Amino acid sequence: MQIDGHHTLTYVVSRLAGLSHEDADIVAYSAQYVDDATNKGSIKFDNGAMYHRTSSAHKMVDYRNSRELANHRVWVPFHFLPGNGGLSAGKNPSGKFIDKLICKPDSYPARDMLKSMMDDRDKNYALHRLGITLHVYADTFAHQGFAGVNHKCNEVNDLSSGNITNDQSFFEKMKNYFVSAMFPLGHGASLSHPDKPFLKWSYRDGNGQLIKRDNHKIFCAAADAMCRVVQCFIAKDSSMSIDQQLGLSKEDKILIGKLLAEFTSQNGHERHAEWLKKISSGAFSFEAVQLAFKPKGKGSWKHQAIQQDKENDHDDDVFPYHPDFLHSNWKLFHDALQAHRFHILHDILPKYGICVS
Repeated sequence: MQIDGHHTLTYVVSRLAGLSHEDADIVAYSAQYVDDATNKGSIKFDNGAMYHRTSSAHKMVDYRNSRELANHRVWVPFHFLPGNGGLSAGKNPSGKFIDKLICKPDSYPARDMLKSMMDDRDKNYALHRLGITLHVYADTFAHQGFAGVNHKCNEVNDLSSGNITNDQSFFEKMKNYFVSAMFPLGHGASLSHPDKPFLKWSYRDGNGQLIKRDNHKIFCAAADAMCRVVQCFIAKDSSMSIDQQLGLSKEDKILIGKLLAEFTSQNGHERHAEWLKKISSGAFSFEAVQLAFKPKGKGSWKHQAIQQDKENDHDDDVFPYHPDFLHSNWKLFHDALQAHRFHILHDILPKYGICVS
């Protein structure tokens, strides 16, 4: 998903599930910030204090994508949660180890991830971890069929979206060919097709099998499932029995489905802007609110926490320390990020015979 899915759609389903604006704002910001937290390393303060944060994303042109460790510690726990072939813990899909790593919607590992998130329900970063979990959970729907490692399984051929102009574009064909042949990581070879909620598209995978996708159907299912996750969170259901929750009402499903189909810009930020307009106009059953997302610079969580207004940090940067830093959304997000990654890599995936840490 892109920012329209991870930020505004997450906010909408969180409100419809019953969260307040203040809580849903934190959850939605956290969900989107997973894609924007590209810096890692230690933060140094002017009083000698330090804080070590982690990254949950790399830019697709980042050299670090070529390093297996970076792939495993970033793409696997945050964007391409292994699906174990759709099987429960202790069972193995037929084939090779890579078949365990391919992402599957609402998989058994995903359900275990939801339960792990609920174990932190009383932590001060609970809402932030809920947002991170919703990001990963939503991506199990959008990123299904791909794996967060460099592998032939991610190859994409005969990519078609039904848009003749776009499909025949030399630039698009070259991007698809280069990534598929030279750098098959995640869904990179399929470009941004999996992340556009209105798109119907098809491709041949690394095994030559024809895959047809209806993103609208996939995103509608993801929205309802995400709502059920938040309803379990509100109910403090540690078993995360999302199938027992009501999910979205019929009216909400119709409206969300309508908007997912209507916002057809190829640019995720433009679709995001359309969702923001609907939210501010009172189009939903909750009150109209002004919602925004700024990942860096003034107005961002990061700036509020450490007064950083630059795009990237440097090793010799020193920031002013304030006691409120310990309770800042930015610090709590990174606390939750580290907890999420640890539990995915060291507690959950090993149950499925998956070692990627």
